[in-house]
Amino acid sequence: MAISALFTDFYELTMMQGYFLAGNNPQVVFDMFYRTNPFGGGYAVFTGIQDLISNLETFRFSDDDISYLRSLNQFDETFLDFLSTYRFSGTIWAMKEGTVVFPQEPLVRVHSNLIDCQLIEGLLLNTLNFQTLIASKSARVCQAAGNGAVMEFGLRRAQGQNGANSASRAAYVGGVALTSNTFAAKEYGIPTGGTMAHSWVMSFSSELESFREFARIYPENCILLIDTYDTLGSGIDNAIIVGLEQKAKGLKIGVRIDSGDLSYLPKIIRSRLDEAGLENATICVSNDLTEDIIQTLVIDGVPIDSWGVGTHLATGGTQSSLNGVYKLSAKQGADGQFLPSMKISNSFEKTTNPGIKQVYRFYGCDGLAAGDLICLDDEKMTEGQDYMFYHPFSDTDLFKMKKDKYQRFVPLLSKVMENGSLCVELTPLFDVRNNVKKNLEEFHKSYKRFINPHIYKVSLSERLKELKKRLIISSKIE
Repeated sequence: MAISALFTDFYELTMMQGYFLAGNNPQVVFDMFYRTNPFGGGYAVFTGIQDLISNLETFRFSDDDISYLRSLNQFDETFLDFLSTYRFSGTIWAMKEGTVVFPQEPLVRVHSNLIDCQLIEGLLLNTLNFQTLIASKSARVCQAAGNGAVMEFGLRRAQGQNGANSASRAAYVGGVALTSNTFAAKEYGIPTGGTMAHSWVMSFSSELESFREFARIYPENCILLIDTYDTLGSGIDNAIIVGLEQKAKGLKIGVRIDSGDLSYLPKIIRSRLDEAGLENATICVSNDLTEDIIQTLVIDGVPIDSWGVGTHLATGGTQSSLNGVYKLSAKQGADGQFLPSMKISNSFEKTTNPGIKQVYRFYGCDGLAAGDLICLDDEKMTEGQDYMFYHPFSDTDLFKMKKDKYQRFVPLLSKVMENGSLCVELTPLFDVRNNVKKNLEEFHKSYKRFINPHIYKVSLSERLKELKKRLIISSKIE
């Protein structure tokens, strides 16, 4: 379904009209990047680019949209006529969906006219910021769970329908095994599943009857919720009765708890199941789980096989948004050449990196990622040479990546859209998910720890660093 081009901040439209009426619509380049890693972590998982470029192909104003804008009495008819036939015509370079990324590096580069670039800002940031946030959270949760499967149960706690569907997609990219969100499962090809609610148990005359009926109807997927009344007083006993009945048929069960002490109860439940001869029965837990809670339980050796994570996964929990931004980095001059642009701020972290850029990931001799280098796009990069790495904000923090300290480097930005049309095949979400796992394995565990992770080096090339310094000095002289 096409997304209305009204999905933009109103000031984008007023600026666009200003550009249109002033005849100021040059070719420009915008970068999307973020400033700090989410959740106090060491990385983010770039997600949402395939949704974005698919939506941009059909991003337009309907007749009803134009009528609405006309009713505001703020837009010239010639501008409204222009909008009525508007189609995004830009070219986009981006990192691959699921790439492990870091602050300051351009994740997306948009080449087009100024009007194009302004209009899509809202859609771009809305799509990429949220999905990157949730995929990053999902990767952390799945890391904490280790070999345990993580199920995403966030639909009912997510911020609206679109928030729920986007969260389910991004959570799957980050590593969850399945979603309870049936619509997202259909839309994105995500495995779906679930257990039962307390209302199922309460709707029968007894807990035992409810378990038996569930096992009869779903013999191959029988997970029993045992904390409706009394987890250890009746729930586990009735589950064992049904479990033994299922075992006699060559079937197995699982149990789930959604309340109580998740460190204590699973140990008792595991012991009771094993004593009854139900060693193959699985234990699933839910109840406001976070990656920190899961990690603690795993380290403590609590016997839990799978995790149902809802609120904190679908909403971001302690962090509600990623601080991704979208900034002008180059503008075409009268001679057709692109001139670098940068935002200069009293806050050094808000000063942007100028020019049309590419990012190279260097891999050390151990095969692990050793650092990312942001370069100007026209820099000649040849393996087997030394490269200087300059800190984005410090003039004295630098190091040399010697040729005998790395085995290879790869460019991270590639063209995904040309003149408003897709120029790549979309990668199935299952493959994106697998690529995230492989990508994370390329980084030392110190970058992935939850508390005080090691800071991954993202640096500027010598040419880019000099350009940035020159533009800053020039702005002060003027």
